[in-house]
Amino acid sequence: MTPEDGGKVSLSRSDVQRSFWLWTFFSHANYNYERLQGTAFAQAMTPIIRKLYKDPDEIKAALKRHLIFFNTEPNVGGVIHGAVIAMEEERANGAPIDDDAINSVKTGLMGPLAGIGDSISQGTITPILLSIGIALAAGNPSVAGDGNPLGSILYFVLEVGIMLALAYFMWMQGYDRGRTGVADLLRSGTLNRYLTGAGVLGNLVMGALAYQFVHFYLTWTIGVDAGGGNTTVFDFNANFFAKIMPGILPLAWVLLTWYLIARRRISPLWVLVAFVIFAMVAAYPFFGPVLNADGSPNQCASLLNPFFQPAAGCAAAAQ
Repeated sequence: MTPEDGGKVSLSRSDVQRSFWLWTFFSHANYNYERLQGTAFAQAMTPIIRKLYKDPDEIKAALKRHLIFFNTEPNVGGVIHGAVIAMEEERANGAPIDDDAINSVKTGLMGPLAGIGDSISQGTITPILLSIGIALAAGNPSVAGDGNPLGSILYFVLEVGIMLALAYFMWMQGYDRGRTGVADLLRSGTLNRYLTGAGVLGNLVMGALAYQFVHFYLTWTIGVDAGGGNTTVFDFNANFFAKIMPGILPLAWVLLTWYLIARRRISPLWVLVAFVIFAMVAAYPFFGPVLNADGSPNQCASLLNPFFQPAAGCAAAAQ
């Protein structure tokens, strides 16, 4: 039945789901500089258009209006597709919805939802899942062979499962709510509250990951005369910084990295290069004692440490 025959054209749940799977698998299949995801959007709309329109000219016009420039985050941005499908269904049943109304919804929502989607997927979900997978795969860094290969498998399963569930939920929400419902959802600030909570959770997980895998060893020691010819070695790392707060040096290193990248706008590549150079230079024991062949500190010699005091008996041994 068609509106001209006095009937109503309606979409089934399977029609909307077929469109969802086309977008999920092919959203970036023909990604190009002219339309970006425009051709993928038109392809995802093909089962909808074929169901709603029977006249070849109407089918051509519908495909043509969905070939315009389009680009958004493919998971959360699916809410736009759902809303547009609902609008196409209303239009096919005689609602006064023209091409400009449909295109304005697409162009008006794709930017905000791209920012929200990137914050949720790339800024929250993926880092949290990666931290869990890395922690499981690495195990205890101080124990050789303690890692579990299931860490990478767990990450893959959780990433695919959560992203698919999120994408399907947003797609169906867009279809069920329509364009007005999506606009009301954005104005209500509900998504912003979810983003804030997810960001806090992500920071907690990343903080735990940094504590486990970021290590900063300070070998600066001072020899202190304990009397009676004995010398006590004062280790700044164990006897000073660890007493103030365990892990304060790795935390300071992480905060320095955040400051350089986020606040000073320095390229992460240059930050990485600077850290590698610093690690290579700092690996040379400028301030620590000279190590013996077995790795133990030589209490009679030091490199560039003006505070180092040789232990008792070093002078006699030298003679």
